[in-house]
Amino acid sequence: MASLRDIKQRIDSTANTKHITKAMQMVSASKMNKAELNAHQFVPYSEKIQEVVTQISSHTNADHPMLVKRDIKKTGYLIITADRGLAGAYNSSILRALSQTIQARHKSPDEYTIIAIGRMGYDFCRKRDLPIAKSILGLPDQPNFSDVKKLAAESVQMFANEEIDELIMFYNHYVSAISQEVTKKTLLPITDVEGSTASGSQYEYEPSEEEILEVILPQYAESMIYGALLDAKASEHAARMTAMQSATDNADELIDDLTLSYNRARQAGITQEITEIIGGVAALE
Repeated sequence: MASLRDIKQRIDSTANTKHITKAMQMVSASKMNKAELNAHQFVPYSEKIQEVVTQISSHTNADHPMLVKRDIKKTGYLIITADRGLAGAYNSSILRALSQTIQARHKSPDEYTIIAIGRMGYDFCRKRDLPIAKSILGLPDQPNFSDVKKLAAESVQMFANEEIDELIMFYNHYVSAISQEVTKKTLLPITDVEGSTASGSQYEYEPSEEEILEVILPQYAESMIYGALLDAKASEHAARMTAMQSATDNADELIDDLTLSYNRARQAGITQEITEIIGGVAALE
């Protein structure tokens, strides 16, 4: 049976851990609120650029290679993970989805390549000798477009240069503070611009539609990557907040159990001491 000193040390250690997890929970909650706001503020731009692309591609005869499906010889997977752990299943769920997709679709590493955003995904792929074409690590908690612009542009250029024939993103979509969904989305070729625009607006184009598409489609694809990153960051902070809250609750339960054990052991010690005193007095008589 553990001594009173051992139990007291475990209580103190667990209490210290609880203070840390509680502080991390509060920090993550603050970051989540700001990241959620950033993601929501980006939605109007994303919707407007999609409206323009839809209008041009659906209501004119303009065409562009980024809108055309071609035979899939090589696939690019862009995965967005965190640079740190302690976020529950946030990273593992994305990496599990990536692994399952690779196993189901590919027989050779020559058939795919990976673009990794975040250290957890990068380390996962590197340890398993998965082909990594590009990566970016150490992004800030509230990233700007400039932080990811180069990687986004290079990823889109890989498709334009036919180094890959499709680009698929894996990231966690923010649903709420307690819910995040692993999302798999085909970014290139662009296939989600069919149909009429919601507003039904008509535009006159100067210069030609083809020239506009030449500029706006890469920007559209890059904005989709940045939008997914903002969404993923909100999910990351929410997942870490939930994980730290769970850890804090578990610490409370453990402290309660240890305190009960401590009190029982202390009571047993007092009872034994009283029994020994009574026995000693009886022996003297």
